[in-house]
Amino acid sequence: MNTQPLITPKIIFLIGVIIALSIGGYFMLTMPNQRTDGQKIGNAIDEMSGGMDKAVRQLENRTPLEKLDDAAKDALNKRKDNNNPY
Repeated sequence: MNTQPLITPKIIFLIGVIIALSIGGYFMLTMPNQRTDGQKIGNAIDEMSGGMDKAVRQLENRTPLEKLDDAAKDALNKRKDNNNPY
């Protein structure tokens, strides 16, 4: 009877890749904002056409994860507004 081991080198490699990607993604999404004050002001001026709330968000120190959350909320609100016939 030929039995294969339950944990093969491929499985160990895949688990290592998943762990490495998870750790890298965590650090990438939670890294601090590195923009200078001048860059923040420039970004706020660029976003003024989208509304003052978007412009003010550019002045805050936010992580990429917080920015992603804001973008998702904005997209959801925009979709709700587009589907509203009134």
